[in-house]
Amino acid sequence: MRASTENKRSHTGVMGSRGVMRRKRKATVQREESSKEHMQSASKRVPRHGRNASTSDSKHRDLDMIRGESHELNTTSSSPFFLEKNGVTVSANEPIHDAEEGVEQEVDMLPNHYNTKQDSFNKKASKKITDIDMVDEQELRRALAKLVPKHEKEQSALLETYKASYWKWHFQLRCGFGLLMYGFGSKRALLEDFASSTLVDAAAVAVNGYLPTINIKHVIYTIADALWKQHSTVEKGNENEPAPSQSLEELVSLITNYKEAHIVYVLVHNIDGPGLRDEETQHLLAKIAASKPVRFLASVDHVNAPLLWDKQMANICFNWWWHHTPTFAAYDIEGTFLPLLLASDGVTKGIRSAALVLQSLTPNAQSVFRTLASHQLTHSEDLGLTQHQLYSLCRERFLVSSELTLRAHLTEFKDHQLVCTRRGLDGQDCLYIPIQTEALSKLLEDLDS
Repeated sequence: MRASTENKRSHTGVMGSRGVMRRKRKATVQREESSKEHMQSASKRVPRHGRNASTSDSKHRDLDMIRGESHELNTTSSSPFFLEKNGVTVSANEPIHDAEEGVEQEVDMLPNHYNTKQDSFNKKASKKITDIDMVDEQELRRALAKLVPKHEKEQSALLETYKASYWKWHFQLRCGFGLLMYGFGSKRALLEDFASSTLVDAAAVAVNGYLPTINIKHVIYTIADALWKQHSTVEKGNENEPAPSQSLEELVSLITNYKEAHIVYVLVHNIDGPGLRDEETQHLLAKIAASKPVRFLASVDHVNAPLLWDKQMANICFNWWWHHTPTFAAYDIEGTFLPLLLASDGVTKGIRSAALVLQSLTPNAQSVFRTLASHQLTHSEDLGLTQHQLYSLCRERFLVSSELTLRAHLTEFKDHQLVCTRRGLDGQDCLYIPIQTEALSKLLEDLDS
């Protein structure tokens, strides 16, 4: 009896567990079916965009129309319908993609995009500034000369405001200071007007420091001569008259030995000019400025002009009193002697400079240059002639008697930058003329004429 009861209980437990498993399986199947129905209904929903559905029948009719027509829409369709898939709203006339697929496509496009950018960068980096076709310098200067000046009234009014400070500048000069004018614009007209209208109590010497070929010895001699004339009018029989044949040291000693009874104003336009920038010239000018009878009045335009002087030169020798005097005037005269960045060297300029150098050489040297130039014109594909090859050609024409003579001519050519050397294919140095073919042809015509 007890055994049958236990068997019955065990059979009932097995049947109960099976029923539970069966109910769980059925619930799982129902959930899957309901989720599938929900997904299908969600994929076919259409936003009403403010339209109110009056009845459920009209809503079902709209859904049926969308189901039938959504497959017929092409990329050119302008239908306002939208569909939803996996929570993403897309247009009905565009193909539906999964979000994961779109991310993969964007990631795949990154290397191609990088390669495209890199290729375009390499193409831009291969360009050079020498590829730009620049205009001839003379033509560019003629075009600049035709430009109409602007703001002339404002510039004139600005110069008038500076005239109120003329008496102050004059007083500072008489007290032993040197005036240094800085600021944007040419200050040549301002300084000349100040010197002609206010500095009338003593002699004045104007120095054009913007000239690249200025002679410092001639400047010092002019200052010494002006001082001598000032003293000779008062002191009769003054025998310390300066002479151009004297050395720089003698002229400087003459200036420093004069007393302060009579002074000379030294007006230097662009004391930072290319002809006055070297250290030796600035030391000579500082030594003259430190003498008692000399007063310096100068202008600067270069941004690094203060680097020309150390503390002792600026504060003791020149004793500068800085004045910010921008005029905004064009550098018409000062810029004439500077090369234009947007212009080429020009054929005529290269011919003129080379012709001036060749005219100062001997006829044999000119013939040697003509031999090298003729070979360069007829063999433009070659890198040049070696020294031995040039010697053989010149010896055949009885231009030189030894390689020592040829070497002397070549040294003179290289000093004037008429001939340069470059490495040939066989490793030897080749001689060539660094002048364009057109300019070299015209130069030979000028030499023959």
